Amino acid sequence: MAEELPYKPRQGEIPTDPGVYRFRDAQGRVLYVGKAKNLRQRLSNYFAPLRTLHERTRRMVTTAASVEWTVVPTDVDSLQLEYMWIKEFDPPFNVRYKDDKSYPFMAITLADEAPRVIVTRNRRIPGAKYFGPYPKVWAVHDTIDLMIKVFPIRTCSDASYRKAMQTGRPCFPGQIGKCGGPCSMKVTIAEHRAMVDDFIAFMEGGDERFTRDLTRRMHEASAAMDYESAAKYRDQLSSIEAVLGRSALVLPQDEDADLFGIAEDELSAAIQHFVIRGGRVRGVRASTLDKEIDISGAELVDQILQRVYGEASGEQVPRRVLVPSLPDDTVELEEWLRERRGKKVEIAVAQRGQRAELMRNATLNAQQALIRHKTRRSSDYTTRTQALTDLQDALGLDEAPLRIECYDISHLSGTNVVASMVVFEDGLPRKDQYRSFNIAETTDDTDSMYQVLTRRLAHIDAPEETAETAAFDENGEELVVTERRKPRFAYPPQLLIVDGGKPQVEAAARALRDAGRSDIGLCGIAKRLEELWLPGEDYPVILPRTSEALYLVQRLRDEAHRFAITHQRKRRRRDIASILAEVPGLGAARIKTLLRHFGSVAALRRADAAEIQEVQGIGPTLAEAIRVHLAGSAAVSGSREGVESVLVGAGSDSDAAQTPPSG
Repeated sequence: MAEELPYKPRQGEIPTDPGVYRFRDAQGRVLYVGKAKNLRQRLSNYFAPLRTLHERTRRMVTTAASVEWTVVPTDVDSLQLEYMWIKEFDPPFNVRYKDDKSYPFMAITLADEAPRVIVTRNRRIPGAKYFGPYPKVWAVHDTIDLMIKVFPIRTCSDASYRKAMQTGRPCFPGQIGKCGGPCSMKVTIAEHRAMVDDFIAFMEGGDERFTRDLTRRMHEASAAMDYESAAKYRDQLSSIEAVLGRSALVLPQDEDADLFGIAEDELSAAIQHFVIRGGRVRGVRASTLDKEIDISGAELVDQILQRVYGEASGEQVPRRVLVPSLPDDTVELEEWLRERRGKKVEIAVAQRGQRAELMRNATLNAQQALIRHKTRRSSDYTTRTQALTDLQDALGLDEAPLRIECYDISHLSGTNVVASMVVFEDGLPRKDQYRSFNIAETTDDTDSMYQVLTRRLAHIDAPEETAETAAFDENGEELVVTERRKPRFAYPPQLLIVDGGKPQVEAAARALRDAGRSDIGLCGIAKRLEELWLPGEDYPVILPRTSEALYLVQRLRDEAHRFAITHQRKRRRRDIASILAEVPGLGAARIKTLLRHFGSVAALRRADAAEIQEVQGIGPTLAEAIRVHLAGSAAVSGSREGVESVLVGAGSDSDAAQTPPSG
């Protein structure tokens, strides 16, 4: 491979001004659009020696046949132009942003003579005021049903409204109490418009004023013995409380903000967009995107904000935008958003307090959404078949790997070394066949991998087990039936995957050679570039980003890592519980309370006697005894790790230990 691209601009040709650049292929198609405060500095990164580039970036620049740029006066202009070109050309190497679904909104048609409230997915109704998005259509309908009990505005169709106003007869929804517009013949157009304003004010967060006003009216009516009116106000208060109960107060009542929780890996990202108005979460939108070239978390935030607010205006842009990390061009983005809102907009990181707690919640939702996004691709039979076929072709296997085992090594600063084995059959996890390994003595991760695979391979082709069960013949006499069955752990996989690069793969290959197994495929997945390493090869196999095989291998690796971490944490908790049990006066219940209070073994070891004494049931003498005992055990904790190395099983996510297979 040549070290320089043939279309690389001459030295000094690229200006140092801000601007936007485009990479094109030989047919003129735009492959990638980006912006820069300094075009020369940014583009020089793409024309570095090819061997130093990220694999997916290298694929983009080698696919391209030319690069062009446009200088703009300011950084804000470059941001605007980048957004316009991405929308116009839809470049394949830019992030592919998509909503999980088309979400329903509540809309108030303010452009109408008598505005009505509707449920819609159309965000382009002229003059409409939107609230949401809502996760389900029924959630919008339920909210509207409650709201019109307090603010009875129009709900009927335009045709019903025109007919009612022409004939002077109430519309049908008005006759049954479901429409409170002028077409119900109960209010004037001006009175109805005032009620619409109150409806909007409440939905935008002015709930305290209405609650206080209705409470006052209810008490006044009750004092005047107008119990019918008091009951009406009471019911309206109940409706308001029901609406508010669906959106808990998460931030101060004057807070209008959009919060973005993001979870990502090398190929994809999931976004949870919380719409907060009046301190309450008024809507949540879930989105996913595919990443074609390597971008940082800050660059990802930049792309997301451009996509979300590219066509927003006015109150659709909040006063504050909360993100996990600040983009490099935060100042320019704030100016860009200010132009759309017409007022100042702040982009900030949620660092503490209620905002940080809400960010953690949004991020957790995003992490779960990312898992669903990735596993959804493997739930379909056709997709799984394609993934296995692609993997067979990429690795040069003789047959599709119907049984795949993936291994991961986990440790804590070189101690508590454990390994995990997860099993996928026909592209789906077999959690009843997951296994965990404890490793007593090891020199490094490659030695650990060799030990684990040596122990696992020793159980392949184990002899059949004999089991006797009771049965009865046709005369009712008891018989003893002998069954012979092969242990589940004895079935060989078609493919072994190890978490790691070339060193881990070579260690696994040595274990296969020593076991005399030449019929099992082997590869390793290196997390940095998501490439696959084969034994004896100097260069990795690069799967296309859209390959179903890559998603399957990623899921195997992630599942093996999760399972190893889970086993290691439980083992550490068992170890510390055993140590604490040696303290006189400290029983199982108090040990459990201690671990729950501190949350981790490390936090408990760092605590002094005063902090330990804060735990319920722990006095000063016992607290000092615990501290002294933990300090003494820390010096010999390494020797306690030297338990006998055994193979244990786990039948599910509970990681419950099972009897090791014979062989």
